[in-house]
Amino acid sequence: MGIRTKFYVDIMAMQAEVTGSCNICCIRFPDGSKKKFIVDCGLFQEPEYLHYNTELSFNPETVDFVVVTHNHVDHTGRLPLLVKQGYCGNIYATMPTCRLLRYALSDSCKLQKIAAKKANTKCLYTSEDVSQTLKYLVPCNFLETIAVDNNIKMTFFYNGHLPGAALILFQISYPEYDDINLLFTGDYNNKNMFFDVPALPNWVNNLSISIIQESTYGDTDSSTMKEEFSDNVLKAIKEDKTIIIPVFALGRAQEVLYKLKTLQDNHFLSTEVPIYLDGKLALNYTKKFLDDDLLGLKEEIRNFLPRNFKYVDDLMREKLLKDRKTKIILTTSGMGSFGPAQRYLPEYLQVEDALIHFTGYTTEGTLGARLKGTLTGDITAASGILVVKRALVEYTTEYSAHAKADEMIEFLKQFSNLRLVLVTHGEDETKRLFAERIMREVSPKKIGILNREFVFRINAYGLVKTINTKFR
Repeated sequence: MGIRTKFYVDIMAMQAEVTGSCNICCIRFPDGSKKKFIVDCGLFQEPEYLHYNTELSFNPETVDFVVVTHNHVDHTGRLPLLVKQGYCGNIYATMPTCRLLRYALSDSCKLQKIAAKKANTKCLYTSEDVSQTLKYLVPCNFLETIAVDNNIKMTFFYNGHLPGAALILFQISYPEYDDINLLFTGDYNNKNMFFDVPALPNWVNNLSISIIQESTYGDTDSSTMKEEFSDNVLKAIKEDKTIIIPVFALGRAQEVLYKLKTLQDNHFLSTEVPIYLDGKLALNYTKKFLDDDLLGLKEEIRNFLPRNFKYVDDLMREKLLKDRKTKIILTTSGMGSFGPAQRYLPEYLQVEDALIHFTGYTTEGTLGARLKGTLTGDITAASGILVVKRALVEYTTEYSAHAKADEMIEFLKQFSNLRLVLVTHGEDETKRLFAERIMREVSPKKIGILNREFVFRINAYGLVKTINTKFR
């Protein structure tokens, strides 16, 4: 086989299931030269995968460039570790993501220090590593095609997952060869209450393309989603309960605040009920939502804060923990295992006159996931403390920032020449179910499940072959 006959990209994932997103892409050009880039570099949050956080499984010094799909810690939290271990190149992300990343990485660093102290181990990275990482950020505009070099260009397209999130198209070329087109969805949603999500241009839909598709809710249809949050909150208020709402700092906190404001505006929720937001990262993001025009938010809902609203500081938190008057407290983290939620949940789980209402995905092993199987009156552990569960615990997926299976199927159907779909970012069984559904309803040329077990070799026409990896 001649030296000019090989032109392909090898793709493998460092993540096993949902968190810790990191996709390694190695391009092999016909002249024998190579380029390596990674898409995302996030922290693992499932307990069984936490040990992966200390390893990268590749040499950062061999990476030519990095691209970030969006600003969530399971996609960005190991970027400073990447830099600490020798990476010193460009980190491409949208302008809004670059503006938000400094808050996320600083907060992640603080959490790493706390975790290291508890475990009596070295911290994953330092504030100096975070500062150095931020120096490598390259802000990119949506819809602008960026030439990384003569052979690689990429375009960021709008994604409703959260402000700044992007679908990223890579077009890899070489003279006299057809382009290799790769589209990474990142965490995908087709809508967002804070901004409009334009459809992909037709020229993208008509490409011969391979898509790396998330599958977080790949076993759930949008028709099964029930809008229960408002009813649950209003019922709890009538019963004079305190309501604790674990929220993700970016996106979910702001969405829930806006929902509470609309309940006030429509006279369903009394403005006499105080509303609080606790969590420094959520506070910083909320202020950015209010003040930063570059996030591209709709002007008509920029003022989304409810009345009788306050940010919580450390002193106020201690008072709220002892206060049993009716109130609503939004607190990070969304899965209940980190942030101020570690103070509120052990306290209020024991209180009958309390509602703890989760508003998003809870990864297996987190407190939020564990409480789903904990009956009222059972003993459970919360932040290391054994408590009797007396509070009412509810869950809703109506605010999910991820598209559901039927919506992702419709997304895939818009491509006229779909060569390959690699399903990733989902629990094992969910990925399998969603991949089978894609086979039945979309029928791409090939479909695979992207995880730590296989490298997928891709050319302009889709899958070439799979190769076993040493990672499990």
